Amino acid sequence: MGRPVALGEGIYWVGAIDWNIRYFHGPAFSTPRGTTYNAYLIVDDKIALVDTVYGPFAGELIGNLKSLINPVRLDYLIINHTEIDHSGAFPAIMDLCPDALVLCTQRGLEGLKAYYGREFKYKVVKTGDVISLGRRSLKFIEAPMLHWPDSMFTYIPEEGLLLPNDAFGQHLATTARFDDEVDELLVMDEAAKYYANILFPFSHLITKKLEEIQKMGLVIKTIAPSHGIIWRQNPSRIIEAYARWAECRGKPKAIIAYDTMWGSTEKMAYALLEGLSEGGIEVKLFKISVSDRNEIIKELLEARAVFLGSPTINNDVLPAVSPLLDDLVGLRPKNKLGVAFGAYGWGGGAQKVIEERLKAAKIEVIEANLTVQWVPSPDDLKRCQNLGREIASRIGG
Repeated sequence: MGRPVALGEGIYWVGAIDWNIRYFHGPAFSTPRGTTYNAYLIVDDKIALVDTVYGPFAGELIGNLKSLINPVRLDYLIINHTEIDHSGAFPAIMDLCPDALVLCTQRGLEGLKAYYGREFKYKVVKTGDVISLGRRSLKFIEAPMLHWPDSMFTYIPEEGLLLPNDAFGQHLATTARFDDEVDELLVMDEAAKYYANILFPFSHLITKKLEEIQKMGLVIKTIAPSHGIIWRQNPSRIIEAYARWAECRGKPKAIIAYDTMWGSTEKMAYALLEGLSEGGIEVKLFKISVSDRNEIIKELLEARAVFLGSPTINNDVLPAVSPLLDDLVGLRPKNKLGVAFGAYGWGGGAQKVIEERLKAAKIEVIEANLTVQWVPSPDDLKRCQNLGREIASRIGG
């Protein structure tokens, strides 16, 4: 159980730590390091709670609140995003302070009523709306599709504190609350995985939102998202990373992801690896059936090319390959090159399936005809090596 942690005078983290969760959004997103559900209490002349926690952790949130205030004193409950992992404790909190004013976007209001079917005092806010708590104020910034239509940010200008809900977050359970208390590479790795698997499709909107925030002249000293650690030492680090990821330009790097039945497709994968490596670029190789596909997508975030391989079974790809292809179609990573490869026995089909799915994902397909029957010959493997060198030259310039 997490205890309240002060971000500043009268401002507290009051959320919960989920040490045991291993999948998010059903089985779609692996969370081997757990997560946190972050909620923030601001105690001023008026008292506000920004976001709640996942329903099973409502007791922890209430315990944290009671250690600081009598919850009946809450004047405002701000719901930045209605997804259950953030709003699940909403009814339990409102039972303690039924006269509190609930602030959310119009889509947020629709979501709260649909989920919980209860009437409270609601106020819809829009970008630029401000409420005063006394010495501090709350300013609201709508952020639709980052990552739901209802999403918004809450900003405390007097503190330079941005509360952006799911933006800038990571799935990371830790007793530490701040970026300067955890390993930098670890937290950035989780932040990249979070962006790649949740925010990839909205990259153009993220670019626009970052530009909008810059034009608003917001001074951001601290970023307190709703999952993972709070960025207080160097919040510009994660802002700059988001700006870079949103450009979808990548770097001289390739991903090889494959599965194999009797080793033929695997031999092709290693030949491609050899050619790409000889071309002087970074390469990551994954056997899909024994890999976390969310990690594969994370590595694709800053890669320029993806090679996907599978032997043919029933005129299709191996079952382990299909979920990764489905993810790519949904995430639509931009500015990527794609190559399909694989072996077959008496009839092919997997390569065509992969190419069609890559095209549906808006990935530029290089039709290299890397399909072999039975076992790749030395010449086949040479073709793989040569193509690897060719792609390395193309993306490494």
